[in-house]
Amino acid sequence: MVVFPNCKINIGLRIVSKRPDGFHNLETIFYPVGLKDAVEIIETPGNSNPVTWSQSGIEIPGASTDNLCIKAYQLLKTDFPKIPTVNMHLLKAIPLGAGLGGGSADAAFVLKMMNEKFGLQLTQAQLINYALQLGSDCPFFIINKPCYATGRGEILEEIAIDLSAYKILLINPGIHINTGWAFSKIKPATANSNFKDLANMPVNEWQHHIYNDFEKPVIDAHPELAEIKQQIISADAVYTAMSGSGSTFYGIFHKTATPELNFPVNYFQKWV
Repeated sequence: MVVFPNCKINIGLRIVSKRPDGFHNLETIFYPVGLKDAVEIIETPGNSNPVTWSQSGIEIPGASTDNLCIKAYQLLKTDFPKIPTVNMHLLKAIPLGAGLGGGSADAAFVLKMMNEKFGLQLTQAQLINYALQLGSDCPFFIINKPCYATGRGEILEEIAIDLSAYKILLINPGIHINTGWAFSKIKPATANSNFKDLANMPVNEWQHHIYNDFEKPVIDAHPELAEIKQQIISADAVYTAMSGSGSTFYGIFHKTATPELNFPVNYFQKWV
């Protein structure tokens, strides 16, 4: 069985407060976009190793046991010990540490795939609970529709944002942003409005009202990111912002737009 986890962009990201458990309360809009990984699971009856792992595409550093796909399998295997041993392969196309939620998407899609493949009969609410144990972004990918998110990102409300009249450009310069470092640079502040209300504005008004708290500290640390944003703005994007804690910037363009862009060849660039 094969699934194709897609990534997301954040339309606005505000840090509301730090919680007693060390996490942060935030508000954001998650919007799914069509850059995808691929995950395959094949049963291996009689195999002594619960998960035989392989990976291709973009290289993932670190031990395979740290991969969220394997952790998702282990999480369900603990509660459903009759789940069989498997071969699991990940084809990685979504850049790492980029603010696109690729690892979270992979894990959430593994949960959904295992639920279907092994007949676990878990509800969406139960899958969201499992997903939250893997990461704050993971619950969104269980729903995988435009959502207004609060709490750690797990309190999700589907909202009617439709960008099908536009095309989206993703630009990632290969700078890996540590999420913990990024959060340490934020001082939560009270806002007079929320992004859910602002998202009802025309898209061409978002630039003046919808912002990402992480942009300033991340750009201060990596000034070359300011050039990415400015070039996208200068190419007449309807809206541009950084996704998550970076370092990916995206631009929303009219579908008929033919922007002239000149990014270094080593930058990841993708229209979705």
